[in-house]
Amino acid sequence: MRDFNTLFGEDRALIEKIRKMNYEELHSFAQEIRKYIIDVTSVNGGHLASNLGTVELTLALYRVFAPYEDYVIWDTGHQTYTHKLLTGRWDAFKTLRTFGGLSGFTNVFEAKVDRFGAGHVGTSIAAALGIEKALKLQNRKANVVVVIGDGALTSGQALEALNQVKAQDSKIKIILNSNGMSISKNVGGLSQLLETLRTSKIYITVKEKLKKGLNEAVEFELKKIREALKVALIGEDFFESIGLKHFGPVDGHDLRSLEEALKQVKDYPYPTVLTVFTIKGKGYYFSEQNPTKFHGVDKFDPDSGFFEKPEGTYSYSEVFGTTLTKIASQDDRIVALTAAMPDGTGLSKFAKQFPQRFVDLGITEQSVVTYAGGLATMGFKPVVAIYSTFLQRAYDQIIHDIALQNLDVLFAIDRAGLVGTDGPTHHGVFDIAYLRPIPNMKILTPLDGQDLAVMLWTVLKERDKYRGPIAIRYPRDVEFGNLEEICGKIETVEPFKWQLLVEGKEAALLAVGVLAKKYLDIAKANRWTLIGVRSVKPIDEEMLEKVFETHKYVFTIEEGAVLGGFGESVAAKYLRDYADKYDCKVEVVGIRDEFIPHGTRDELIKYVGLDSNNIEQMIKKYVMKGVRL
Repeated sequence: MRDFNTLFGEDRALIEKIRKMNYEELHSFAQEIRKYIIDVTSVNGGHLASNLGTVELTLALYRVFAPYEDYVIWDTGHQTYTHKLLTGRWDAFKTLRTFGGLSGFTNVFEAKVDRFGAGHVGTSIAAALGIEKALKLQNRKANVVVVIGDGALTSGQALEALNQVKAQDSKIKIILNSNGMSISKNVGGLSQLLETLRTSKIYITVKEKLKKGLNEAVEFELKKIREALKVALIGEDFFESIGLKHFGPVDGHDLRSLEEALKQVKDYPYPTVLTVFTIKGKGYYFSEQNPTKFHGVDKFDPDSGFFEKPEGTYSYSEVFGTTLTKIASQDDRIVALTAAMPDGTGLSKFAKQFPQRFVDLGITEQSVVTYAGGLATMGFKPVVAIYSTFLQRAYDQIIHDIALQNLDVLFAIDRAGLVGTDGPTHHGVFDIAYLRPIPNMKILTPLDGQDLAVMLWTVLKERDKYRGPIAIRYPRDVEFGNLEEICGKIETVEPFKWQLLVEGKEAALLAVGVLAKKYLDIAKANRWTLIGVRSVKPIDEEMLEKVFETHKYVFTIEEGAVLGGFGESVAAKYLRDYADKYDCKVEVVGIRDEFIPHGTRDELIKYVGLDSNNIEQMIKKYVMKGVRL
């Protein structure tokens, strides 16, 4: 059995306390929890709106089920702040998402009651089935409960697992948190079906009338009528059709109704789904008004809802979205695609200006990539905007559907590198390593926002010249400058050429992407050559050979995994083609074979040793003393 080195043990005090509360006390406690969540996230950032929507659900859930004896699996894990507060982490919650503090997601290394770690959507049902199978093999009895959002339920993995529930002779209890949102508004047929039920005036009116002043016998009979009404409104129940008993819907902020429904589900001897309607952002005016904006927040003023952003800055996502919209205004073959992330990827402006050329397929990264392939075969110029960590989910489609056919699909890989406080589930440190071996794939790494804009312009304007799949990776970061000016200074460039930033001697730094300009000062001070690596694949062989010819020491530096990364390609190139010609030592610097924790981007850059001070000391130690790294 795996022994997780967990930080927090069992602390049942608050669980026992909420079970003794009356509903008035529970309501007051729910407001106290909301205020605490708002106070902490306003300083540390975090997933605010989704957690405000699940306060009562979590309270009711842990009054009915026992989190330390039962197995409650939270899909994605981003809506578990109340869960953390109730399971021994009340005081530690102040450290949420800070370096060395609590994770923003469920984490098996943080507490055993976090039964399954998460960060990506759709994993909960499959994990629950596996846990339930293990309990059967161990002859143990426990309830296995899944809490999953309606957005997450649209993901392929969730639907695949849902399809297996009956075949696995399962008795899992699925709580469907339906708020009509994932990060942005849900899309797709299943979400529309749930929304039909959620918003039907007839159903809501009948449901409310049935709740008032009826004895149990009448309520039982009318409940059957209510279930029939559901079928009449939306057709055959989806969950019932695949062998799950469907309870609800229930008001997700009515503690009494929630508790009664959960008791029903707990006692039912077969697999169940309980639909719970919640309001994303509940109890905080600004998040209720704009749940998408307050889904994942940085530091903000809780009184005004105003986000603290340094004046005169822009994000790479903004550069991407603004530039792509400008290019699309001149080329009607450009189609932008995303997987439930129009706001996060910077595509909201594009979606408004070109709704017919904007495609959001929900949380379906695999389908988005193949969809883009279909567009490419018809002469369009699809641009797929997906976070680096989520693109991992479409790896087979990248190879089989795009690269194998050498289709002209541009991948805009947002959040490449260390993303900060979301932590290891969201760091984009593997994309170079997993894309580099793929034939036909090219990988560009712009040095700054301006470089990102010109790369987009060049590749899309001259697509006949730059054929096949191309990835442009850029970080979750901001820079100082004027967004409109940057996106206005667009010209055609050679995207696969590296840039000589500082010409020096003895040691050369080949720094990938945005890292390069971090080392300008140390390169100048030490008279080292600094090259901005704008293309990871193909490498700029002309400049690389010149570097080998004129320098004794070459350091490749990348904000990504060393194993399979850019540095290894340079080292292999030297050994294969240049070792007999030039006397040069190549050292590969990057992220070693480990998962990186959460913290601010600057803290993590320092943690992995990529800050300018550490790089300077490391190179000096190596060059002056000949000590290998």
